[in-house]
Amino acid sequence: MLPRRVTLFAMYWPAYILLALLLVFLWTRRVGQIPVKAAAAYLKNGAMLIDVRSPSEFASRHLPRAVNVPLSGIESALPRLVQDKHRVLLLHCQSGMRSGVATKTLTRSGYTQVFNVGSYSRAESTVKASLA
Repeated sequence: MLPRRVTLFAMYWPAYILLALLLVFLWTRRVGQIPVKAAAAYLKNGAMLIDVRSPSEFASRHLPRAVNVPLSGIESALPRLVQDKHRVLLLHCQSGMRSGVATKTLTRSGYTQVFNVGSYSRAESTVKASLA
C-alpha cells in the first residue's frame, strides 16, 4: 500500500481558518469608520474632535484639541457644547467601539456630520496628518 499524499491545506487547515477569521475581523472593524485622510481634512477645516472615553482615560492621555464627552453622557452633554447639528464631529475612543455607538446615537439625535474615527491610534494618526 502506498502512503497517502498529504496536501498543504490538509496539514495547515486550522491556520488557514484562523487567518480567514482574522481578516474578517479586521475588515469589519474598519467598516463605518471615516478614512484618516478625510478626517484629517475635516480637522484642518475646523471639525471638532470628541473623545468619548471615560474622564479617567482622558486624564491619563488625550490628543490635542480633543474634547472629552464620555459615551455615558453623550446625549445630554453634547447639545450644550454643540448647538449646530450640522457641525462636523469626529469621534474616537480606545478601540473604536464606543465611538461607533456614540456616532449612531448622535445621528439618531439629528446630528448630520458625525463620523467615527475609530481607535485612539487612528485618531492620533488623523491629528498628525492634519498638521502635515
